[in-house]
Amino acid sequence: MAIIYRIYINNNTLFISDVLPEQKEKIQQLEFQNFDLQTFYQKLKNGSKKSYIFLTKNPQETFRKLKKDCTIIKAAGGLVESASGNFLFIFRNKKWDLPKGKLEDGEKMKETAVREVEEECGIKVLKRENKLCRTYHVYPIGTKMVIKKTNWYKMIVKSEPKLIPQKEEGIDEAVWLDRNHLMHVVKNTFPSIMDVMRAGGIL
Repeated sequence: MAIIYRIYINNNTLFISDVLPEQKEKIQQLEFQNFDLQTFYQKLKNGSKKSYIFLTKNPQETFRKLKKDCTIIKAAGGLVESASGNFLFIFRNKKWDLPKGKLEDGEKMKETAVREVEEECGIKVLKRENKLCRTYHVYPIGTKMVIKKTNWYKMIVKSEPKLIPQKEEGIDEAVWLDRNHLMHVVKNTFPSIMDVMRAGGIL
């Protein structure tokens, strides 16, 4: 079975895999020897949307080496469904997003996911189901490159509770949306959120 790591750098995608992923867009192959993530990040043009790949027999080892010089931040979030079959989305930093946040000391990923959903949207999670997927996102903090690893879980709530967006976390809006009316989300969200939506079967 193919092993594919999909790492997002703004709107660009860096794959680490033992096979070429099936996609319409052209993928540029990179050499891992002497690769520097920070230099690569700086060379990417603002607004570019390209795909790159390290094609390797051992993707786990290549990913481990890539992470070695980075700060790793762990986070977790949820795709929440109401009893009416609608899904919870938030609007933050001018983009549609899903509730998520960083791990606190002593927390497990699944605990973080529930806590963040409840804090950011003012609701009570009835049931946390299985992990949907994991996403990776790269960005700089000072002179260090960060790889943010986020685990995503499917969640269920009772009825369809009123949402209270956590304004201090920059959330302007929290809404319930029907799966057939998500086009405005698709047009203005992050590639990683698209992955979560696909994993949750709503795309």
